[in-house]
Amino acid sequence: MLSPPEVFKSLADETRARATLLIASQGELCVCELMCALDDSQPKISRHLAQLRTSGLLLDRRQGQWVYYRLNPDLPTWVNEILDVTSLANAQWLQINSERLQQMDGRPVRASACC
Repeated sequence: MLSPPEVFKSLADETRARATLLIASQGELCVCELMCALDDSQPKISRHLAQLRTSGLLLDRRQGQWVYYRLNPDLPTWVNEILDVTSLANAQWLQINSERLQQMDGRPVRASACC
């Protein structure tokens, strides 16, 4: 079971917070989508996603050579509520990331290979 210190420590980094909120809003994203949305390198994004997975906030699934991330469906209700309220209250903070994601060329289709 996740404790408040574990959740807040996981989300204290800006990259992890942005990635988590984007994943929460989209349902599932692959590393390449997060690289585009966050305008950052694959190693950095992957390192942060690994920390979020280790903390229990995210789960991953492999589709061919690509890895997709989603919120852990077993998160306590209070964690989902925090993410929902944070997303609603901070849409402006995530706007540039959401716009980059929407404008991404060759955005993956879940039924086929990514990028």
